[in-house]
Amino acid sequence: MALKLITATEIRNGTCIMIDGQPCIVRSYDISKTGKHGASKLRADAIGVFDGKKRVVVVPGHERFEIPMIKKLKAQVMSVSEDKANIMDLESFETFDVLVDAEIKADLKENDNVEYWDIEESNKIIKRRI
Repeated sequence: MALKLITATEIRNGTCIMIDGQPCIVRSYDISKTGKHGASKLRADAIGVFDGKKRVVVVPGHERFEIPMIKKLKAQVMSVSEDKANIMDLESFETFDVLVDAEIKADLKENDNVEYWDIEESNKIIKRRI
């Protein structure tokens, strides 16, 4: 479910856009000027939120991108296993499993408060809250 559509020339660093059906955060971009017979072009480097893959897109300036709806929520860690954490949402008290990155997992303990993002019905822990 897209929150809104933007044209390629409106993209900036830190913008979250959908590329190949995956939410990605733009890390760098370059917009070329219009030529004598052509339109402007956008070249954007983006990192996938869930898979961490780098994606590069080159599109005309009038191309449209979906902006996904991001819900930033708070939760408490119930348990941590190999690559997942069981967390409880602090508003709805619902518990569920979430994949955890290695750098966040090193600092994660039971009863810690975390911020997680809910994007397109998928969840990811973004940071540990103190």
